[in-house]
Amino acid sequence: MTATFNDRIDIALTVNGEAVTARVPAGQHLTDFLRLELGLTGAHASCEHGVCGACTVQVDGQAVRGCLMLAAQAEGSTVWTIEGLTDTGVVADLQAEFVARNALQCGFCTPGMLVAAQDLLCTAMAQGGEVPDRAAIREHLSGNYCRCTGYEAIVDAISAVAEARHAGTAA
Repeated sequence: MTATFNDRIDIALTVNGEAVTARVPAGQHLTDFLRLELGLTGAHASCEHGVCGACTVQVDGQAVRGCLMLAAQAEGSTVWTIEGLTDTGVVADLQAEFVARNALQCGFCTPGMLVAAQDLLCTAMAQGGEVPDRAAIREHLSGNYCRCTGYEAIVDAISAVAEARHAGTAA
């Protein structure tokens, strides 16, 4: 028997280091589950087509668009939201540089940008520790839209953190 859109499915996953079990509608997106069921509102629902990047979260170590993934697909996965990454201090240096370089204004895109930036920097470190250049940063962020700050300050902030982490001077 196949589940329909409104059928409920039991899931178990880890969110921000905490075990979570829930009964979710089969068609509920991960972003909606995080926001509506768990109160984790950092991942924003915006375009709901995976284009803007506002819903970016980390699933099993990879940055994904929460609006394109069903909550049921996260069964058995480890999910990190901007709230969890903030609480652990993993993105503290990125957050500080975003503030210092005025790389945020309204803040709507910022959680997704930070998760995407962290993904880029972790990937770069895993692939030999090379510092991504500005073109690589822009390419990695190409799926994250900012409508008010512009990308120069965002790229500056990520570049500064990449250099600091590479030099071992990151906070």
